[in-house]
Amino acid sequence: MTIVAEAGILAPLEETGYTPGRPPKFAAMSHAAETPLILIQFVHPFPHRSKVNRALLEAVKGLAGVEVNDLYERYPDFYIDTLAEQRLLLAADLVVFQYPFYWYSAPAMLKQWLDVVLEYGFAYDRGRKPLQGKRLFSVVTAGQPEEAYRPGLKGRFTIEELLRPHQQTAYQCGMQWEPPLVVHGARRLEPEQIHPYAEAYRKRLEDYIAQLGGGRPDGAA
Repeated sequence: MTIVAEAGILAPLEETGYTPGRPPKFAAMSHAAETPLILIQFVHPFPHRSKVNRALLEAVKGLAGVEVNDLYERYPDFYIDTLAEQRLLLAADLVVFQYPFYWYSAPAMLKQWLDVVLEYGFAYDRGRKPLQGKRLFSVVTAGQPEEAYRPGLKGRFTIEELLRPHQQTAYQCGMQWEPPLVVHGARRLEPEQIHPYAEAYRKRLEDYIAQLGGGRPDGAA
């Protein structure tokens, strides 16, 4: 697993035929071995407080072709490098949004990222969708138990319904929406209760890497 520090691992968009405001002609690097297969957009303002999110990330360490982009760490002032983020997206086959569920939505940083990165002329434009065929997978930690998201009890909507804006975003960009992984009651879970979720997360990524022909998930020969 690589923690993204700089976007210099990818070619400048100008070299791929992309100019801001116009659909890219071909925006992925030709050196496929150097580009990530799976991009985890980690969006947590207080990761040191979240034993669940730390355990989830730990579970995918060592997987070949996985990169973690910690948006709060990378952009503490919320000034997102749009072109750098677009380059990362274009190189990935699977994009993961991993975040805590705050007030029935994602943290503010993810909304900011969506607004400035998935702009018209890049993510979509008159039939041109360079993200077409990529997949979007949400990994969500919710403080409330599962029953809090059942209509007629504490809430009025299921968590799947509350995730519809991201599902619609995927559709608008031509991406395939993957069934989300949701960890309920995250604040009350003990380590032995977190472990099955971490294993499920790793298994989902391993299966996807295998589908892409990436060989053994640990990168071994």
